[in-house]
Amino acid sequence: MNKLVVGNLVHRPLRSVISAIAIAVEVIMILSIAAVMIGKVNGFHTRQNGIGFDMLVRPSNVNSFVGMSSASANVKVAGVLRQIPNIEVVSPVNIQITSSLDNIYGIDFESFNALTPFIFLEGGRFTRPDSVIVDDYTGKGHKVGDPIKLLDHTFYISGIVQHGRGGRKFVPLDTMGSMTGTEGKATAFYLKTKDNPTHQTEVRDAILKTPGMEQYHVQTLEEALSQITPEKLPALTTSLYVVTGIAVVGGFLVIFQSMYTAVMERTREIGILKSLGASRGYIVQAVLRESLLLAACGIALGVGASYLLGAVLAKTMPTLDFQINGPWVLRGIVLAFAGALLGALYPAWKAASKDPIDALAYD
Repeated sequence: MNKLVVGNLVHRPLRSVISAIAIAVEVIMILSIAAVMIGKVNGFHTRQNGIGFDMLVRPSNVNSFVGMSSASANVKVAGVLRQIPNIEVVSPVNIQITSSLDNIYGIDFESFNALTPFIFLEGGRFTRPDSVIVDDYTGKGHKVGDPIKLLDHTFYISGIVQHGRGGRKFVPLDTMGSMTGTEGKATAFYLKTKDNPTHQTEVRDAILKTPGMEQYHVQTLEEALSQITPEKLPALTTSLYVVTGIAVVGGFLVIFQSMYTAVMERTREIGILKSLGASRGYIVQAVLRESLLLAACGIALGVGASYLLGAVLAKTMPTLDFQINGPWVLRGIVLAFAGALLGALYPAWKAASKDPIDALAYD
């Protein structure tokens, strides 16, 4: 039977290749959309960890994606927080998001750098109100002193730092406020507490008991990051499932069309097999094996192409956060096989149902 299956595929190479490529595209679609969406979440976690804070204080109207909310907290709150015992560093940040979904951090350099010092590859701290510090990805091809356009304003690079500190572009806090009409405002406050974990509970209680701070959200780093997962982001999960569903339907239709056409073309061959004693189960099994072999070839091609795409994007677009996820590779393989199997069921049943006399008489 294996020789028969391989022979059928080789006999019509163009159709077989096109079918395998279609399955590969299905797998690439599934893995790529998962890699982009999950990569964005994981990349956010990595960059937040790199800031060096262990607690976050934000107003009640600021969501877990602090960069997606307006700056509404008074910067003077930082002074109040600094009076609370066991807090070593308080850093106010004013984060604005651009039309390209790029977060730009307005920071107080001294306090932000005190959380975890910047690792400067070139240049140094802000030297003027229109200075900007960029990470090595954004600064690729630039040098200190070069102009760069941000929020419809021209800034000049004062330093290029190692990536992984929350954002990729940093401007002075006061400059961000004056540009965006949020003078004296902050989106959130990053805190660094003393090493003992029990201090975090004490700090939280002390903040919430401070007059005027009752409505603020106070979270540890772990609590803040736990709110940014695919499961906690319904829109992301829905989008992922919609694209996955479209890809599976596409794979199903390709296999259905390919195998149905093949069965119609092999009517006489099927009649010969039946006249030689082939059972209905044998015919069904032959068609299903052919479909699954096509799917296996397409899946191997799709997974390989997805990893190759990831390697290319890592070189050409390192800020994309394209991360192929192991569980989603397995899920993509299962879905592709399932789509191929479902697509082949009707053609297999159609082939097995043919009357051998009619099939032999078919021209």
